[in-house]
Amino acid sequence: MSRFASSDVDPIRIAVIGTGKIARDEHLPTIGGDPDFVLTATVSPHDAGVDGVPHYASLDALLAQGPKIDAVALCTPPQVRYTLAVQAIAGGAHVFLEKPPGATLTEIVLIERAAAASGRTVFAAWHSRFAAGVEPARAWLAERRIVRVSIVWREDVRVWHPGQGWIWQPGGLGVFDPGINALSIVTHILPRPFYLVEAVLKYPENRAAPIAADLVFRDEGGAPIAMDLDWRQTGPQSWDIVVETDAGTVTLADGGAVLSLPDGMRRSDNREYPGLYARFATLIREGRSEVDVDPLRLVADAFQLGRRDIVEAFHD
Repeated sequence: MSRFASSDVDPIRIAVIGTGKIARDEHLPTIGGDPDFVLTATVSPHDAGVDGVPHYASLDALLAQGPKIDAVALCTPPQVRYTLAVQAIAGGAHVFLEKPPGATLTEIVLIERAAAASGRTVFAAWHSRFAAGVEPARAWLAERRIVRVSIVWREDVRVWHPGQGWIWQPGGLGVFDPGINALSIVTHILPRPFYLVEAVLKYPENRAAPIAADLVFRDEGGAPIAMDLDWRQTGPQSWDIVVETDAGTVTLADGGAVLSLPDGMRRSDNREYPGLYARFATLIREGRSEVDVDPLRLVADAFQLGRRDIVEAFHD
């Protein structure tokens, strides 16, 4: 059980740390519609927060001067997430980590240890795993032999990440910021683990993170997995995963929202963030954490093993 005595009856009092695009597009509306949570505060040095909700320029100020909170959702860039997470845990809060859960694998290990030592929950929230087609795809693939996999994840960075300079800095992951969503799905749905064989990372000459990448993985059964990431896409965007098996082909399109099985297509309402917050509430009330670093480990492998190619400068 949560250490908050009233958490099995009263809403979980949550503060959103970082009120940028992902917080305003997903977290704040989801919290507002979830009876398990009540938005108690926001934290950001860059804006005034949300009307009617106490706002603080720093987590220090919230913990020292603000209302009592039970949990925080960290929606900041990953480069600053470790310090905030351990500070929140020390202050008695459970922690929801937006993806990627940290800038390094070691940071995440230390966050998880701090939560365990304090009896708090930490949830590494891979939102794409909660897309409507992901669990049905996983169930269908569980008993199949994988022949090959193709991942095409192409989007326009100007549309989806306007003005977000942190993503081009070390620790911001570049094109792996969206690409890790695909990896979070594939690591979840494939029946066997897989590993990186080779990678080419394409860096604009004026940026410190890649804008595109071509990767080849192989699963333990020998099946090849090809991944095409590109942030220079214009027009229609592509978030597609195709899995060929001994019993037919499975396709997850639109980031996992649309599932096509050999017996037909299934399209469902894609409500990723309500599913995430429902999971977070369950983990808090059961006194458990959930931290899977496999997607980030594969990205780290790509930076370690991948060949770096320099391409023309990129301008927003």
